[in-house]
Amino acid sequence: MKQLGTAKSDRKLDLAAHAAWLYYIAGNTQEEIATKLNISRQAAQRLVALAVSEKLIKFRLDHPLSNCITLAEALRDRFALSLCEVVPNSIGKGDPRASLGVCAANHLEAYLGAKTPNITALSSGQTLRAMVEQIPLMERPQHKIVSIIGNMSHYGRAGRHEVVIHLSERTDAQAYPLPTPVVAISVEERKLLQTQRSFLAIESLAKQAKATFIGIGDITWKAPLHENGFINDEEVAELIELGAVGEIAGWAYDQQGDLLKQGTNTRVASVSLEQPVSRLTIAVAGSINKTDAILAALKGKLINGLITDEEVAEAILVSL
Repeated sequence: MKQLGTAKSDRKLDLAAHAAWLYYIAGNTQEEIATKLNISRQAAQRLVALAVSEKLIKFRLDHPLSNCITLAEALRDRFALSLCEVVPNSIGKGDPRASLGVCAANHLEAYLGAKTPNITALSSGQTLRAMVEQIPLMERPQHKIVSIIGNMSHYGRAGRHEVVIHLSERTDAQAYPLPTPVVAISVEERKLLQTQRSFLAIESLAKQAKATFIGIGDITWKAPLHENGFINDEEVAELIELGAVGEIAGWAYDQQGDLLKQGTNTRVASVSLEQPVSRLTIAVAGSINKTDAILAALKGKLINGLITDEEVAEAILVSL
């Protein structure tokens, strides 16, 4: 029964791909598609929509975005980045995370598309979730995808923007979520968690990753770390008092990109960050409110790759 269901699903995706090709490439109307595929016009419309939702359609722009390219080159040179991409600003009500997600997915897919087994590490967050949503369904059981951050508060509340399991569902890659809270309730608990065999195994895999994709959060009231319940009111107030401007995988850092030695950093149960980073670590982050956090991560060499938006890139370069 499972094989029959899989065959039907594959057939539907085949039809969806055919319909999408006729619509987007051959320029057929939905009525013409219906005639050629011997289906109703409504069915043709649903198939084209399915092709879009399953990421069978990829958008490519064959015209250089000169300002974005210039900004990316300037950032790459200024901070000695291994990779830098700048996407155009969102217009109107467009979600900036969607544009960043499309761009980042192209890079992530390059690792997932490899035939040779490899390891990719990720943190979590809305922008990385948008990136994963752009990855087409594929079967890559030879690869390992590893989380460098837990997905719960110390009292058990799960975060809403987990990435590794979701990516595994889309790619059939082996998933290694980190079985810890983002911030432990005490230093003693953090030490205990980080001596567990499961944590040590995942930490070892993360250090072997060919690339690590991370999100960047700002440290403000109702910022992601706070809003998701990973730190409470008193803890975010303390981080602000200590001069924190941003965080990566729960690790807070100041305006110069130096990791704090106090506050919640003494209890963070995520995989430790390198400083300066030696492995390819790509931040996928944008929106003007995160400019200080992104700039500090660059200054502190917590990242050596960046995918951001035009507004942030301009703001960073103007501030230098």
